[in-house]
Amino acid sequence: MIQRVFRAGTSSPTSDAERSSSAPAVRLVDVTHEYGSPGGRLRSSHDRTVTALRDVSVDVRPGDIVGLEGPSGSGKSTILHAVAGLLVPTDGTVELLGTDLTSCSDRGRTRLRRRHVGIVFQRFHLLPSLSARANVALPLVQTGVSKATRRERATTLLKRVGLEDRVTHLPGELSGGERQRVAIARALATDPEVIVADEPTGELDTATGESVLELLTDVGRDRAVVVASHDDAMLSVADRVITLRDGRVVSDAG
Repeated sequence: MIQRVFRAGTSSPTSDAERSSSAPAVRLVDVTHEYGSPGGRLRSSHDRTVTALRDVSVDVRPGDIVGLEGPSGSGKSTILHAVAGLLVPTDGTVELLGTDLTSCSDRGRTRLRRRHVGIVFQRFHLLPSLSARANVALPLVQTGVSKATRRERATTLLKRVGLEDRVTHLPGELSGGERQRVAIARALATDPEVIVADEPTGELDTATGESVLELLTDVGRDRAVVVASHDDAMLSVADRVITLRDGRVVSDAG
């Protein structure tokens, strides 16, 4: 059962001093990742690998909103996937809440991701046949939470993101901004310490994007948030902006 309360909007923002003294929620150390043949091995001269990340080191502490910016193919999404344990880098280490994900089994990484990482996708990834409430409750299905508690928590989260009158609506009955709010509520279902978001305002109009931006800022008060974005408005609220070029960090400005 989820025992922690929903923190967003209920606690004061994390101060700079608290951030600097807290242990990183996420730590990447000398991370390199190559996409190519299975196992990273070239089977013939026709095989090719693409180096998505090169010796990337990043710390993200609770209360930090870290923006990732750079052209397409610069490595932003690969960092998000590494943080969420969706891939194991070719080299280097990725730590989540002090646990080295690179030394975990697939099952171990999945378990950690389900309990400690919330993922917000650009294109929402909501199941079209399920209501907003059922979509939000999905991450809790495999964590041993009862149906009644799942329903209650999903309703509370939808109210928190301003969709208390849309709980029974299907995704097709919602606007783009409403669907993204459902996706953010779903990412918060397990009360994760880390949120990763891939272009969360990329398909929204300016006004809707601003409301989603405000919501992400709110939920990031005492969580570690890593956002990949081309949106200057999104990047402007980040505590730090990391610029990537060809898989390398070329700037880390706070």
